[in-house]
Amino acid sequence: MQRLTLEQPVPEALRGAILALGNFDGFHLGHQAVVGRAVARGAHERKPVIVATFDPHPVRHFKPDAAPFRLTSLNQRERMFGQAGADAMLVFGFDAALAATSAGDFVGELLARRIGASGVVTGEDFTFGAKRGGNAAVLRELGAAHGISAETVGAVHMDEEPVSSSRIREALKAGDPGAATRLLTRPFAIEGEVIHGDKRGRELGWPTANVELGPYQRPAFGVYAVRVRLDANGENGGSEHDGVANVGVRPMFDPPRELLEAVLFDFDGDLYGRTIEVALHSFLRPEMKFEGVEGLKAQMAADADEARRLLSPSLRA
Repeated sequence: MQRLTLEQPVPEALRGAILALGNFDGFHLGHQAVVGRAVARGAHERKPVIVATFDPHPVRHFKPDAAPFRLTSLNQRERMFGQAGADAMLVFGFDAALAATSAGDFVGELLARRIGASGVVTGEDFTFGAKRGGNAAVLRELGAAHGISAETVGAVHMDEEPVSSSRIREALKAGDPGAATRLLTRPFAIEGEVIHGDKRGRELGWPTANVELGPYQRPAFGVYAVRVRLDANGENGGSEHDGVANVGVRPMFDPPRELLEAVLFDFDGDLYGRTIEVALHSFLRPEMKFEGVEGLKAQMAADADEARRLLSPSLRA
């Protein structure tokens, strides 16, 4: 799986590719349908497949003060695109220049000349070009003039509503990771480097792996049953561990600080500086403030017991 940008020429072996084009943040069921169609076309036409995404998200460019809303990092998307069968991920750096690119130049200059795409697959609601001047119909018309065959994939529905990133964000904000999982086909997961904290978890008998929330969508603050995957580097590389995590601002302690604090069950090792991915499986309770440390410790033990129960193989089956 290669990661490409337009700062370097597209490798000759990837020119003539079928391009899945969209933002694909979250890579939910609808996104999977678009990429799946591109992969199927690539196999049928014996051509490579590139999945194109945008970073930063266009919303971040136009509304730099918007609250964090990302569902996946570039690294997460790259892994998922590869698992879906793509040969490469192309990252469009979304900046003022790209925002000002006309629909015609986007197709003729970027897709045709610089990428060398022979086919493009998008969702039916995809728009592109300055002031959203291009849509699926424009893409078909402009693409044909440059030898690019363009097609769209219709929305995927669940519970009689289209699957969308907005639905997933609303489910997470409502404390319903199960609904998000159904739309994503996997649990929502926050990935980041383990940083040093104030060691309060260790003092309470529950050492935590602390990860900053960064640009991710904030789920409902509270305690979750989680599954933690370690990066491939170091001891136990690539292993997965059940656990319990607090996502929020820790109302028992000052100063407030947004943080994900995960306890890995049956694990003893140094994770500082390593990258972990924490998947939210079940919401246990909201954050709360206790009268004293003993009450907090008792609740933490109860949370861990409930997380173990919910993550047991019998319930996951």
